Amino acid sequence: MDSVGDSTSPIMQNNEETIERVIGDMDSIVNEVENKASNDTLETSTEIKDDNEDLQKAKRLKKSSIWLEFTEDKDKDGVVRISCNHCKKSFAKSKTTPTTQFHRHLQNCAAHRKAKAEKERSSHTQTQLGFVSSTVDPSSFPALQDGKVDMEVMKEFIAIWILMHEHPFSIAEEESFNLMQRRGIPKWKSISRTTATTYCVNVYELEKKKLKTLLKNVTKISLTTDCWKSKNQRIEYMVITGHWIDHNWKLQKRVLNYVHIPPPRRGLEIADAILRCLKDWGIENKIQTISVDNASANDAAIENLKIYIRSTKKLLYDGKLFHVRCCAHILNLIAQDGISEIKDIVNVIRDSVEYIRRSDARLKIFSEIVKQLNLPERKLVDDCRTRWNSTYEMLAAAYKFKDVFPRFAERDQHYDSCPSEDDWVKIEKVCSVLEVFWTATHIISGSEYPTSNLFLNEISRVKVLLDKKSLDNDFFIHNMVEKMKLKFDKYWGASNLLMSIAAVLDPRCKMRALDFFFPKRYSVQRAELEINLVKVTLQKLYAEYVENHMVEGEVSGEIEGSRHSNRHVQTQSDWSEYFDYVKSVESIQPQKSELDIYLEENCYMIEKDINRGEKNFDVLEWWRLHALKYKILSTLAKNILAIHVTSVASEATFSAGSRIIDKYRASLKTDTVQVLMCGGDWVRKRFGVKKKTKVNRHDYDFFFKVHL
Repeated sequence: MDSVGDSTSPIMQNNEETIERVIGDMDSIVNEVENKASNDTLETSTEIKDDNEDLQKAKRLKKSSIWLEFTEDKDKDGVVRISCNHCKKSFAKSKTTPTTQFHRHLQNCAAHRKAKAEKERSSHTQTQLGFVSSTVDPSSFPALQDGKVDMEVMKEFIAIWILMHEHPFSIAEEESFNLMQRRGIPKWKSISRTTATTYCVNVYELEKKKLKTLLKNVTKISLTTDCWKSKNQRIEYMVITGHWIDHNWKLQKRVLNYVHIPPPRRGLEIADAILRCLKDWGIENKIQTISVDNASANDAAIENLKIYIRSTKKLLYDGKLFHVRCCAHILNLIAQDGISEIKDIVNVIRDSVEYIRRSDARLKIFSEIVKQLNLPERKLVDDCRTRWNSTYEMLAAAYKFKDVFPRFAERDQHYDSCPSEDDWVKIEKVCSVLEVFWTATHIISGSEYPTSNLFLNEISRVKVLLDKKSLDNDFFIHNMVEKMKLKFDKYWGASNLLMSIAAVLDPRCKMRALDFFFPKRYSVQRAELEINLVKVTLQKLYAEYVENHMVEGEVSGEIEGSRHSNRHVQTQSDWSEYFDYVKSVESIQPQKSELDIYLEENCYMIEKDINRGEKNFDVLEWWRLHALKYKILSTLAKNILAIHVTSVASEATFSAGSRIIDKYRASLKTDTVQVLMCGGDWVRKRFGVKKKTKVNRHDYDFFFKVHL
């Protein structure tokens, strides 16, 4: 409806234009008057006379929006009536039909209200199309104020964008990027790669300062570290990753350093580099364990670090649990020994896969055979020769096509590496062994959940499998497994104290886990000795935490007492005589420790869902809920469960390093590389962005589909 700015009638002018404008606005005037009245019926008819008698009365114009809801039509008698488009109710038409009654009708028309509601709902739904929910908190990004662009803020967030997604600094100079920015921000000013680099360093320094403040409140930190040589720069880097559990019982992980290790890379140089990094962060007295690969240089480095940290008397259990050997690396060594026994068969499968995948014509023939046999599998796998797990995946995938390869050989005369029936039998048996290794490696290599409490179960499964397969009648399998057992016993012949303690601190396991698994790994007498050793070690560890807790309590009490000593002197004196009396008449029974109470209680049993199987169990959530009951023991559990049994968390960083230090950015300074690697990890954590898995083409150009 047209609105009227003034409720008074305009002055009549003796011209046709003025008269038509006034007549056209009469509907609006009538409706406004009607809205001010309280449900009174107003019949309005207006006659406008012009001073010029020759001028005829102008025809009323239907400008009101109300007419969009009504339609004029003639009934069967030829009488013109006005009908509601929604409920079809009709009204008689007169020469001066007012719109008041139509407005009143729409207010009470149920059909109109329903149509209006559906329209609003449809409009709301359409605004949601095309948008994907984000894990990023919008409040983290300050909105523009009064439509003004702060270029300093924009530069900061461009730096965050570069760090977060591993973009090159030069992306800020790209024409398409600046064209996009100017499209939305007319006053946008381009920035150079030098400016982008400067702001990335600024973001890095700011995030480092925040992380330093955060680490001041962390009591114990576990480290994982690994070394990697960039093939483009031809220099070696070491990554240090910190792991801890925060006050909310959430597992935290940060890449602390990504530093260059100059040659020669010996144990002393590695230890010196690690110690410099720890002192820079101010956490040299908070390190409880460090997980590394099995290498002589790493062993020497750990011993040097242990000597320094032991001198500060801050090492857990006098450093006996300080060195954690990467369990994934040990599993890799054992699996490689097994695969070496069938290297000829592996080469046959590798040659077959390579032969088929290098020709579209051969792949098409192979696909046709797969279709004829109605096989559900659609994927062949080529392996990376230095990764046993990819070799296992290649063998397992090829075995599913064992009926296809001989048929393919019949149709391709040049194919001369078809596996024999005996080869397939051996592949099946080898895969049954490697599958257990593959599963165990996958489970203990996680970085988003505690892994130390899972080690005992997975390694025991491996041990049971090896013992069983060593009795196999097949001479081939027997020899392979015996070789793997020798390597297993070399590293895990004795129980791993730290991982056994972690299993006990899992409420599903406690000491029952040792009673169950150790007899499967050792003789009866040896099992009893190992179980007793774990229990004694756990008791000593707990005693250390009790002592530290008492010292902290005394310090806290002294500080608190000094504040209120004068106020409470008289009160303390009044109570002392009473306490002396209580001690004299009551015999105070020694209380059980938190550890004793925890071990005596039944194991936590997980309910099973008939349809979904065993439910997931969050060991950190369990301890969070029981932290008040086990005040000291929960602190011990928090530190032990933060320990990672593999260095995979650090090793995974190198895949990003190979992408960042590509052949186009081989001239990056080592300090700049650290800014990109560490800064990227920190800003992703800050904004809750999970790093997407990017597969290096050189390392994993292996999966290809069988097209049908």
